[in-house]
Amino acid sequence: MRGPAVFAIAAALTLGAGGYLYWMHMMAAQVPEGLASANGRIEVTRVDIASKLAGRVAQVRVMEGDAVWKGDLIAELDTAELRAQLAGAEAAVQRAIAAVVRAQADIAIRKAEYDLAEIEMQRAAHLEQTSAGTKADSDRRRAQSLVAAAQIDGSHASVVEARAAKEAADAQVAQIKAMLDDSELHTPVSGRVEYKLVQAGEVVGAGGRVVTVLDLSDVFMTIFLPTEASGRVALGSQARLVLDSVPNAVFPATVSFVAAEAQFTPKTVETQNERQKLTYRVKLAVDSKLLETYRDYVKAGLTGNAYVQVTPNATWPASLSVRLPNVSR
Repeated sequence: MRGPAVFAIAAALTLGAGGYLYWMHMMAAQVPEGLASANGRIEVTRVDIASKLAGRVAQVRVMEGDAVWKGDLIAELDTAELRAQLAGAEAAVQRAIAAVVRAQADIAIRKAEYDLAEIEMQRAAHLEQTSAGTKADSDRRRAQSLVAAAQIDGSHASVVEARAAKEAADAQVAQIKAMLDDSELHTPVSGRVEYKLVQAGEVVGAGGRVVTVLDLSDVFMTIFLPTEASGRVALGSQARLVLDSVPNAVFPATVSFVAAEAQFTPKTVETQNERQKLTYRVKLAVDSKLLETYRDYVKAGLTGNAYVQVTPNATWPASLSVRLPNVSR
């Protein structure tokens, strides 16, 4: 009895599946006036989180399938060498600060020497005029005054050089701190981890991918419409999505893109009129705020049917009224 029973069950399942497919075909064939339908797949924008620097991966904080939020720490590189460089750069900043202080103090000393040289030069000149001093002594004092003035200029140059050295050291500290920040990889979008591409301890090159995240705020379905339908589709037109995984729900969407050039229908796409060989690619975007609530229903590759307004203000039938899944706990 087992054989006939199994055969009966298989036959029933086959008939049920066939009936469901026939019903879906009939529903698609009975699209109301002003609407167009096509099947498609849910697509999600992928974001590759890559390392700007080359280095060893210290840890990866996520697993495939994990939900992540914008700004979450995803992975870290080993920063021991960078932290040693930072300590050296910060020490160079302190040396530069000390050099600036020394140069400024040297200016004060040189100014005092110059003032003394000026007084002695004036005294020597007075003594020469009264024949109490020699011309040689007066010339020597004048030369000492000129030397002191030149030393002041040299001290000012030393201050400029010391300040430049400090700015260079500060820039190096900032550069190393930026590299330390780049050693922490944060996700720029909220979504779900699709691929974890490296493990802790592995070495990655500059630009090496570490994790791929699905951006669940940018979800759309790509469909292909024949010329007579796509020519009447406008950007921003309303659409409805019915996914095979939740056939009782109807998700709202809008037309976000219509291709400017026709293309041959892809083999994986079935159009209502098989004789129509050229179609236009259309993207139907789902509202990002809606996705915040129903993100668990979003999976790349889900198949379903899409319905698009090709006539402004076309009436939606009751079967295509927006019906969202119940997410209450």
